[in-house]
Amino acid sequence: MCLMCFTVSTSDVAIIEKWGRYSRTANAGCNFLCCPMEQMVGKLSFRVQQLDVRVETKTHDNVFLTAVVSVQYQVLREKVYEAFYALTNPREQITAHIYDVMRSELPTLELDAVFEAKEDLALAVKNALSETMTTYGYQILQALITDLDPDQRVKNAMNEINSSKRLKFAVAERSEGEKILTVKKAEAEAEAKYLSGAGVAKQRK
Repeated sequence: MCLMCFTVSTSDVAIIEKWGRYSRTANAGCNFLCCPMEQMVGKLSFRVQQLDVRVETKTHDNVFLTAVVSVQYQVLREKVYEAFYALTNPREQITAHIYDVMRSELPTLELDAVFEAKEDLALAVKNALSETMTTYGYQILQALITDLDPDQRVKNAMNEINSSKRLKFAVAERSEGEKILTVKKAEAEAEAKYLSGAGVAKQRK
């Protein structure tokens, strides 16, 4: 039997097995293994990690939409065992839950309502993930809907509608401006005629 020295970084934890069975964790700093019965089988990081997931689905009014969901998560220090052994790939598990929530929620909303419900959708994702991932040793810190991208044809149509609205507003503003100028001009002409008439009357006196 011999001792082998190894180090663990500040933000990490090492998993130690003895004869192929979980034995203990090794925290940050200098650590030792009793060879050959013990071996380090892996490490986990306590750093906050982020996963961005693109979800393509359809809204209630049949508009195809791509949503980008960003999730920040972290290994729970008190559940290192579960985080290492319960899931082969936690990112795949998180992605699957995001797909499930978004593809069940978005088809119930029309396109305009989706943009207004971003915070509610993000909260639904976070709650669903927290309920499941805590069991596996992961804490969900934040979930955000960072982008909502409708089909290009829909965006073109929306741009045309907005352009039409802006054009109508500009025409209305221009008409109102011309109306004001006409009124001011008429008032000025009336004032000039009045002053001219008053001058003539004074001369006749």
